[in-house]
Amino acid sequence: MPVSSLTLAPKWRAFFLVAGAVAGGVAAAPTTGAGGSNPTFLQLSQPDQAEGRKALEEFRRVGIEGEYYLEFDLRVMPRRGDERVLHGKLWGGRNGQGAILRVAITDEAGHEHRLLMQNGENPAVWRSDSGAETPRQVDAFAPLVDGVELTAFELQMPYIYWPDASLETVSRVRGRPAHVFLFRPPAAWAAAHPEISAVRASLDTQYHAPVQSELLDPTGRALRTLSLVDLRKVGDQYIVKTVDLRNDQTRDKTRFQVTAAALGLEFAGAVFEPAHLSEDIASPSPGQLTRIAP
Repeated sequence: MPVSSLTLAPKWRAFFLVAGAVAGGVAAAPTTGAGGSNPTFLQLSQPDQAEGRKALEEFRRVGIEGEYYLEFDLRVMPRRGDERVLHGKLWGGRNGQGAILRVAITDEAGHEHRLLMQNGENPAVWRSDSGAETPRQVDAFAPLVDGVELTAFELQMPYIYWPDASLETVSRVRGRPAHVFLFRPPAAWAAAHPEISAVRASLDTQYHAPVQSELLDPTGRALRTLSLVDLRKVGDQYIVKTVDLRNDQTRDKTRFQVTAAALGLEFAGAVFEPAHLSEDIASPSPGQLTRIAP
């Protein structure tokens, strides 16, 4: 189901804000400086910042109901060179801090790369690769796997918790009204990542779903763009089916595509504990999975 054709669904929840997730729209409006606005139509009044704060608070609360499991493909599509496909698994849920994800990706050599991503006001990422007995905390901007554009930062979307957020406009993105926010990083984060001045994100006004996000450099140019491609209904909930991440400098792209899903699950607490990241976790039985064709 394309984003532009989304119809009413009372129990719809966005996956990638699941942790927040990765998700962005497909049609970008013209980009201006990091402190400027980004309208796609004539706006006769200033954006209502109170309305923006309310929408953002709602967005932080939404997500797939309960705990869930996804299988996915990472399709690596460089501008030059051969494409490749990696297979992965994802366990998701929420705790007192916010959304939390456990991800396992198998590379071409058969090595499994495991990550645990905690979202919220104090986000964190832990990693345990094949042969690593002790999980270690890592930078969210490290690639999930070498040669893949997608990082934990896109899956978490921690910027939705940054306190310096402003509503730039209410615009139409792929035919749907969206709040367009500009998120500026806290001082400590900005010092660690001077190449990123802000994140611009478009959130559907009705469903509070992430439609598009751009990482902006100090001149306001987009460095990376995350775009929601389509959705899929599983049971009575819609989940993200396909998301594209494009490196706007190299034009390389990575596509995250869900191939199977199981919702309404309950996991043992150890699934989301950093100390247990190096341990094997069983996947749901085939009978619990809804297969999703590419």
